[in-house]
Amino acid sequence: MLQAIGLTSNPRRNLPPLVDDLTFEARPGAVTALLGEPGSGKTTALRLMLELEPGRGVTYFRGRPLHRIPHPGREVGVLLGDVPGNPARTVRGQLRMLCAAAGVSASRADTVLEVVGIAGLRDQRLGSLSLGMERRVALAAALLADPCTLLLDEPAAGLSPRDRGWLHVLLRGHAALGGAVLFTTDDAKEAGRCADRIVSIAAGRLVADQDAATFARSRLRPRVAVRTPHAARLADVLGREARAAQRPVEIVEESGNRLSVYGANCAEVGEAAFRHGVLVHQLADETGDARTAVAPHGAAVPQSRAASDAEPCAEAAGAAAHPCAEAAGAAAHPSSSGAGGPAPAWGGQRRLAARPPASQVRRVGGPLRPLRYELLRVFGTAAPALTAALVVAVSVVTSLALARSGQASQGRVLAAWPELLPLPPAALGAGLLGALAFGEEYRYPVLAAHRGTVPRRMGLLAVKLTVCATLAVLLGALAIAADAAALRLVFDSGPLRAPGRWISPAVSWAGLLVGCAWAGVLASGVFRSATAGLAAVLAVPIAVVPLVRKVLEGPSAHPATGVAARLRGLAWAQWPPEVDRLVLGALRVMVQPVGAALALSLMVLLCAYGFTGLRSRVRW
Repeated sequence: MLQAIGLTSNPRRNLPPLVDDLTFEARPGAVTALLGEPGSGKTTALRLMLELEPGRGVTYFRGRPLHRIPHPGREVGVLLGDVPGNPARTVRGQLRMLCAAAGVSASRADTVLEVVGIAGLRDQRLGSLSLGMERRVALAAALLADPCTLLLDEPAAGLSPRDRGWLHVLLRGHAALGGAVLFTTDDAKEAGRCADRIVSIAAGRLVADQDAATFARSRLRPRVAVRTPHAARLADVLGREARAAQRPVEIVEESGNRLSVYGANCAEVGEAAFRHGVLVHQLADETGDARTAVAPHGAAVPQSRAASDAEPCAEAAGAAAHPCAEAAGAAAHPSSSGAGGPAPAWGGQRRLAARPPASQVRRVGGPLRPLRYELLRVFGTAAPALTAALVVAVSVVTSLALARSGQASQGRVLAAWPELLPLPPAALGAGLLGALAFGEEYRYPVLAAHRGTVPRRMGLLAVKLTVCATLAVLLGALAIAADAAALRLVFDSGPLRAPGRWISPAVSWAGLLVGCAWAGVLASGVFRSATAGLAAVLAVPIAVVPLVRKVLEGPSAHPATGVAARLRGLAWAQWPPEVDRLVLGALRVMVQPVGAALALSLMVLLCAYGFTGLRSRVRW
């Protein structure tokens, strides 16, 4: 049971709220349509129900508001707008990543692809799908966690009549299993044909809450759609014959040489056209919207709107207004509040309080399986492979150029780090991979469609830092190995010699790469952009290092010798003396300008990330 009580959006400047005191319910085992013209507040109502937009009111999903449900994705399946995701990601990869976010088995992705009928497109890129296939992928994402309730915003928008029929059958099947389905539409005929209950709104207010049969009697009327190049003449003929036979017939002239005739059938209109020699191009029975303004005997009404799909003349004009329910073997819900009546009350009260409680924008939790989610996100596109290939190519070329000039040390030659570059290519690649960790999610939101900002869970942050650090170290090792192999291949063993101490340089190299990667992760999480994350990585050697160098340069009155031995004495577990070299190497890295600048930048970014995360947290 879905119960929406007193939904009211925040008023706009000098304008009324888009949704004003909206109360209705969607019952389990039934399909409910939220019907309204464009701009009537349908999407805003869904966003208020999902706590995505500030306002007043409350929505109960099986007796609990959404923020009281431990895992909202398993309770409510949502379709708002297009399917979110990187266009370069495959359909199956996108759904498997969402499975990790929802905490369900990865095999569920293949199951829902079979349900929505696009199992053959599992390896297609999201950017290559047609509009109809995109809607199917979005529906698959909504069905991933097998939710009890479906909230769909214009699910049939842009679909062909065949795809619309498939969608109606899918919604009926979900409702037949005991789920509640609520979808929005601006087509009265589609609502009457697919839904068991229709909630009509206008200007954000409830107009009617009716079952399908009552809605069809009060809102939908059978009519004959006629297309002829002589519309005015045929309208005059039909009007004269109706007056002569004293039959109530209403005729509406519409654009495109089309007539809508109410109170007649195909046979009567066709015979009249034949008797008077009027050429007819189309003659079909339709179900029209009773809100369409009609005028008798051919008066033109520009506000009128015809239904999109017509039934053949062989079928009766008074065909059932709810064919989807008959196809699925489900009858319309017996309860009804009558035409134009208010929504049903709970406990004899339409509202729980005179003034509904205020609601705020909520933040959903992060992925339930963060490690699997992050691995699928990283390797779901070609970004890591392309970054590694570009880094290795630039690093090899730079290393060969430095070795040929003979003006750089062996360490700078192996790292491909000339004095002119602020960072070596491997460090820039590590920073780019780190910047994509959060920046890609803000550009292509994957954790939850239209659910506010990316969740700031410490578990997700820890996994991102771990994965990016591992990728950075592997990228650095690959670059060093490629540089060494290229140098040996071109110059034999001339530029290379066995290092006396390799642990300290290796620790320094790994620390530089990991620091750049972490700076990209934290900066992209704070500024919500991959570009800002990469800019923060470049800002360390360009802006921060000169400031740190000024602080560290100059003689010290009190030398800090013997720090490793004193740290060993303070530690609970006594480490062997050989570890002193590692500690001294780490300390040397920290006191270097680049290392100190990275440490300082990471502390600042971590504090900013924590501050923004705490500021956006909402107390339940």
